[in-house]
Amino acid sequence: MKINIIVAIAMNNAIGFENKLLYWLPNDLKRFKALTTGHTIIMGRKTFESFPKGALPNRRNVVLTRQDIAFPGAERYGSLKEALDSCKGEEEVYILGGASVYQEALPLADKLCITLIEDTPKEADAFFPVINLNEWKEISRDAHVTDEKHLYPYTFIDYERIK
Repeated sequence: MKINIIVAIAMNNAIGFENKLLYWLPNDLKRFKALTTGHTIIMGRKTFESFPKGALPNRRNVVLTRQDIAFPGAERYGSLKEALDSCKGEEEVYILGGASVYQEALPLADKLCITLIEDTPKEADAFFPVINLNEWKEISRDAHVTDEKHLYPYTFIDYERIK
């Protein structure tokens, strides 16, 4: 099973503020949907709770929490290990965050699917861990300029772990 991390990060590795994404980039959302549809997505409780319509369609939604609460349309596991064990036999899974889930998953990940936004937000309270580029090889890069729907330049960058 291939473990992928998918994340949109600012220049200072910021990923969120008050349980919300920092940026609204329609092309990033399209890429996210294209990559994750048909696969299992694993996220922390706060990330799941931030989805305006609940579980994302056409994906197996897995929520990590130690709390004994139900998440409509999603499965709950108490740890990342338990969640990954439940995915045995699957081709790929995507880790969606938040910060502590990314921190735990980064050493296990095979691929990083990053949207790098060329901005540093004034306020952020969640950050992606520092990526050690000695452990990763860039496999693709697709840069985009601002337009009527995208207020900041951004780049899709994919990395694979160096074996």
